[in-house]
Amino acid sequence: MDEILRDLLVSVAAIGAISGILYVLLMTRYKERMALMERGLSPKEFNNKNSVQSATLRFGLLLIGISAGIMSGNFVAKHFDVPREGAFIAMMFLFGGFSLVISYLIEKRSNKS
Repeated sequence: MDEILRDLLVSVAAIGAISGILYVLLMTRYKERMALMERGLSPKEFNNKNSVQSATLRFGLLLIGISAGIMSGNFVAKHFDVPREGAFIAMMFLFGGFSLVISYLIEKRSNKS
């Protein structure tokens, strides 16, 4: 009986926390937009297409980098005397970081032109 009550309380708390966070986010966004409208500005200024495209590029390259890190971690663990867990984690962070640097360089080059 205690486990069921604990699970129920955790579920209710999680749903309440998620609902509270969404409420605060939506109300903040609404208040910002209303303040912009009071000043005579358009709320469409929040919609920045370049940031959406750069986020897609960034996340895509990050996922490619992590997958390359997993593959190279497997290679390192097989062929060298390195613990498997350490090789995977190190290579995932290494290649993930490389991919974020590449994403930064691509964004910097595209913003120049």
